[in-house]
Amino acid sequence: MSDIKDPLSVAQGTESRQAEPAMDRLPPFKVILHNDDVNDMLYVVETICDLTPLNPHVATHAMLEAHKTGAALLLTTHRERAELYVEQFRTKRLNVSIEPAE
Repeated sequence: MSDIKDPLSVAQGTESRQAEPAMDRLPPFKVILHNDDVNDMLYVVETICDLTPLNPHVATHAMLEAHKTGAALLLTTHRERAELYVEQFRTKRLNVSIEPAE
């Protein structure tokens, strides 16, 4: 009977294979929007909404915080996605950086 394998693990291909690290267990990184004096506020809000899952209300709040204080936290995600956000915002002429979340 020890030769009988769990049909579910065989069907899923998970038998004797280690699981990939779950995205929610990767170290978190902050995506930070920086203020600039070049782009208008509406453009910044629209770009945040286009590139992130944030809604217009949250995007407006983040834009205003960056405008007033110089920087605002947009979201927290894993490093690879955070780096992708940096590149995407750069193509839209917006300054975004990442740092490890603590």
